[in-house]
Amino acid sequence: MSTTTTDRLRDTELSYRATLAGGALSVFLLIALLGLAFPGSIWGNFLTILTSRSTLSSALRLSVPITFAALGGIFSEKAGVVNIGLEGLLIISAFTAVITTAVVGPEMTVLGLPAIWIGFFAGILSSVLFSALFAVVCIRFKADQIIAGLAVWLIALGLAPFAATVYYGGVNTDNLGTTLGTWTIPVLSDIPFFGAFFDADPAVYMMLVAVPASWYVLNRTAFGRHVRASGENPKALDTVGVDVSRVRYAGVLLSGFLAGIGGSALSLGLGQFVGNNQTMVNGKGFIAIVAYLFGNYNPIGAFGASFLFAGLEAAQIRLQQVPGYAIPDSLIQTIPYVTVLVILALVGRTRIPEAAGEHYDTGDDNR
Repeated sequence: MSTTTTDRLRDTELSYRATLAGGALSVFLLIALLGLAFPGSIWGNFLTILTSRSTLSSALRLSVPITFAALGGIFSEKAGVVNIGLEGLLIISAFTAVITTAVVGPEMTVLGLPAIWIGFFAGILSSVLFSALFAVVCIRFKADQIIAGLAVWLIALGLAPFAATVYYGGVNTDNLGTTLGTWTIPVLSDIPFFGAFFDADPAVYMMLVAVPASWYVLNRTAFGRHVRASGENPKALDTVGVDVSRVRYAGVLLSGFLAGIGGSALSLGLGQFVGNNQTMVNGKGFIAIVAYLFGNYNPIGAFGASFLFAGLEAAQIRLQQVPGYAIPDSLIQTIPYVTVLVILALVGRTRIPEAAGEHYDTGDDNR
């Protein structure tokens, strides 16, 4: 890649980040100005809700499944495999985590490990197995990745409620009576507003570690360079002796691992799997795809987008609890989606890896 091209891409990236930050800041400032100017209005209440610690706590918790699925989607698509089955991976891991905990016994321990954590790891394992099946179909048998991803979603959407019906007699599981709980860091948790970061679900701490770790792996390690090359120029990667298929398998399995954490955390944070309609996952896997496109395949940007959506979701839930508004709840519920779409439109075009979605035959014929 020439220096001129590299400089142009760097300038584009900087411009993108500036636009992203400017768009988010503009929205917040607009709400703040309206809230300060009209404190008794819906905007005043909205500003109060946005700046409350409970909203921050809810936003962090709601960010977890979206962020982990988005991180998984980045690794898969950076490696060259478009994985739109993230929604299905969240569903299957959420259900498996709960059913495993229930079968073991919520109050039991096995080799010193509480049942709920056994369920947590079982949920991750189920997601990895589903992603392995997806990888074989797409990489070994060269199936259409979009169709295969939709198949993963539809299978999980049907399988989890069906299994719940067989075991519990309904699409929803019984409540376990226990959750992952909360980890509180003394002193730091007493900090006003930001103390929510230190008094949170253990999955929130995992998320805060996983985001910078994913950025580091992608940008500072040999494996990350292989993943990026597999999605940009697999022939060049093959030429230097790296097995492209192996890298792509690793990317897809990693997407299953990360999405599995998100799904397990989602259901075990509540202590129940809800299988009605689109299940309790309810589109979070597809929102994760928007998040990493919004973040331009940068783990930190994807987390920012996930947190933005989750923050708006948390705010609209609390806003519905404020009496005295004639605005229909269904309209308030659209606030996160509309805001994200507007900002996404302001941000502009995302640069997709050049070889994403394309099959590659490793071997002498391609050299």
